[in-house]
Amino acid sequence: MMTPVQDMALDSGTGASSLYPLDTMDEARSKWLHWAGTLFSVAILGAALWHLRHFDLGSIVRIGSSSSEFWMVFGCFYLAGPLSELIIFRKLWAIPLSGLIPLLRKQVSNELLLGYSGEVYFYSWARRAVKLTTSPFGAVKDVTILSAMIGNVVTILLLVISAPVLVQLLPRLGENGDSHTIIASLVIIMASSLAVLFYRKKLFSLDWREIRFVSLVHFGRIVAMIGLSALLWHLLLPGAQIGWWLLLSTWRQLIARLPFIANKDVVFAAAAVFLIGRDHEIGEMLTFIAALIVAAHVIVGIVLVVEYIIRKDAA
Repeated sequence: MMTPVQDMALDSGTGASSLYPLDTMDEARSKWLHWAGTLFSVAILGAALWHLRHFDLGSIVRIGSSSSEFWMVFGCFYLAGPLSELIIFRKLWAIPLSGLIPLLRKQVSNELLLGYSGEVYFYSWARRAVKLTTSPFGAVKDVTILSAMIGNVVTILLLVISAPVLVQLLPRLGENGDSHTIIASLVIIMASSLAVLFYRKKLFSLDWREIRFVSLVHFGRIVAMIGLSALLWHLLLPGAQIGWWLLLSTWRQLIARLPFIANKDVVFAAAAVFLIGRDHEIGEMLTFIAALIVAAHVIVGIVLVVEYIIRKDAA
């Protein structure tokens, strides 16, 4: 059965030669998808080298090398995002376990390049590598929206759980003018979540069972990362009880979701010092963890580029 475009071509009397524009479009799209991986790899390498100039990797290794448990927990923390998405897309598309590599590249792209640039890369990878009957854009879009929405839901739950602590912290944060900003941010979070619920039939292309599955995986990832964050901090500063770190980990999840807070680390550090004390040690710990995460992105980015080059040469 001919497509409408083919019917128009034959009716015009031009015959099969009129199909060349369609072939040209398919060829152009194939070339774009082929070069997308190369362009992202070059961009990742450039960003990794740019960030690398700021790091003393030897110092990072020395600080964390005293505890093998720390590195195991950090590895789980770093891989939590890509592994959760691997579970999601294996369910939706039946991608192989090797799909973890493009998902890692997606994470690095989002962190070292521009936000959501990783989604663009993963979309191009899916068009090229996964056999699908429909465009992968809808699923990628839905998974991204659901990630943000579940993050908002968890934030609201944490707000309810942390309300007693929040009541004590707001006057202290009010000294720096952050209390009103926090309240405004919470209003935006609740409003955006309600808007997604209201327009869910127009926003989502996945069916209800798939939406429920994706939401549960995102929820599990967020809870796991909260627990892993608390354990990381406990391993670095074992003097404080892990219960305090778990509370602070939930508080950081709350702060991270606030859209109008520019100095999230400062606000979190103020909350940590207020609850635990140890001002100097907490500041050093937060700086170390932040540097370690970026260093991990840099190292993983370089390894992925080398893997891409080797794979291209072998092909």
